[in-house]
Amino acid sequence: MAAKKQECMIIGAAPIEDVAVFREFPPENYYVICADAGYETAARLHITPDLIVGDFDSAKAAPPKSRKVLSIPVKKDVTDTMYAVMMGRAKGFRSFVLLGCLGGARFDHSLANIEVLQYLLAHNCRGVMADSHTKVFLISDSRLRLTQMKGATVSVFPYNGSNCNVSYTGLLYPLDHASLTAGGILMGVSNSVTEDVAEIRVHIGTALVVVYQE
Repeated sequence: MAAKKQECMIIGAAPIEDVAVFREFPPENYYVICADAGYETAARLHITPDLIVGDFDSAKAAPPKSRKVLSIPVKKDVTDTMYAVMMGRAKGFRSFVLLGCLGGARFDHSLANIEVLQYLLAHNCRGVMADSHTKVFLISDSRLRLTQMKGATVSVFPYNGSNCNVSYTGLLYPLDHASLTAGGILMGVSNSVTEDVAEIRVHIGTALVVVYQE
């Protein structure tokens, strides 16, 4: 009997042109939920989703009935990606990878997907939003370890509040219990990983962490 998968992958509708992200996050290791036109990405890359959800307003066509599909109304209070995450939580998953949720033609969708990370954080779940070069995390009262990312660019912003208090180790510009303030000096932007293991610790508030790696 195959081992029960412990993590959930959400494939959103934003285009995924560089498939390297799937080498870092192999779909076969995850319970895969496609949100709306995310199923088109899965079909193109021969990924078999465990579940497809959405109103399919951004899809070229509705998914085939041979798949496990949950259709939801166009007029609703949550995005398709949020609904997919809620379904994952209902199935017991507490760790999520969100792909196809950054970039694309709709900047507001990227912002909405950061709110999905906030939803996961509020429900004691772990989440990362990623593409082939970028990873986005939300952390609160915890630490984020970055391994095998030497040379990556790291930016940290206060989120869901006016400030956050952070410490860094393993970065070019370390901080020790420093406050990052919304609308203040952008001292959290464009840091760099200099060690094999770097750590970002949030002591107070919530931090949005963006890691970019060529």
